[in-house]
Amino acid sequence: MVMTKRAFLAASLVAASGAVRAQTYPAKPIRLIVPLAPGATADIVARIFAEELGKSLGQTIVVDNKTGAGGTIATAEAARASADGYTVALVSQGTLVFNMGLYKTPGYDSLKDLQAVAVSGGVSNVLIVHPDNPAKTVADVLAQARAKPGELTFSSGGVGTSHHMSGVLLEMRTGVKLQHVPYRATPAGIQAVANGEVTMGLFNTPTVIGLIKGGKLKAIAVTSEKRSDLLPDVPTMIESGVKDYVVNTWMGYAVPAGTPEPVVGKLNAELNRIGQLPAVREKMLAQGIEMLPPDSPAQAQKLVRDDLTLWLPIIKASGASADQ
Repeated sequence: MVMTKRAFLAASLVAASGAVRAQTYPAKPIRLIVPLAPGATADIVARIFAEELGKSLGQTIVVDNKTGAGGTIATAEAARASADGYTVALVSQGTLVFNMGLYKTPGYDSLKDLQAVAVSGGVSNVLIVHPDNPAKTVADVLAQARAKPGELTFSSGGVGTSHHMSGVLLEMRTGVKLQHVPYRATPAGIQAVANGEVTMGLFNTPTVIGLIKGGKLKAIAVTSEKRSDLLPDVPTMIESGVKDYVVNTWMGYAVPAGTPEPVVGKLNAELNRIGQLPAVREKMLAQGIEMLPPDSPAQAQKLVRDDLTLWLPIIKASGASADQ
């Protein structure tokens, strides 16, 4: 009976300690590690949230840009940081999911070393073809691919990008055979479709919307679960008959594993609140990022786990590797 009381007292002290940490947190500036250079879309997003988060928490949010190696350098540094809530990382499907399949030693384990806090926004891809291509629907494009197995080409901004993986997923979901043509950068891959060098591409919607509206590219379908606010008249891949096809490159926030739950909960609540502010949503949409509904840390962690289950076999089947 004495041991039971001691155990109860110990548990109470731990709970009280966590409550105190949540009440006093943050007591100093918070470091937000961003895996891309200043001025990149991810950096702009980080600074939009950092400004609002600083206001609500009453502390400075210091944006720390750490570039290189597909985001592994920044994410690994965040994973090694003290689990006290004073280091937060801007993460994405690329850093927490794709990198696990593209790098043999990324320097971190997305599920063991990091705790997802919240997933804020997503960017859909859009299937594009040259305006002179007679295809009007996904079914038309698939018919072209089946007529010439392995000959229809699709471009990307490089091996392992969401553009590349979108094409691989299309092959897996429909059984067609395509030829991947990677370019050194996204603009070159997009231009290849506009010039007729390749048959099609699956690029981030914001990067091609200007060419679509200018009549230099034809949009066939978007890869998100629901239609994009940027292209409301363009159907989704699922609407177009491709079952279980969703590619929505998400972006969110994570902290080192072991960060106290009350602190994670406080960050989650604030990030979710900020993500629903009309002014923030407008700024995010200007960057081509559509906000997602608020989620819990458990839901964010589940998204990472589910995406790893989906994408790691796809990456392996594609043969894509960043270790070259």
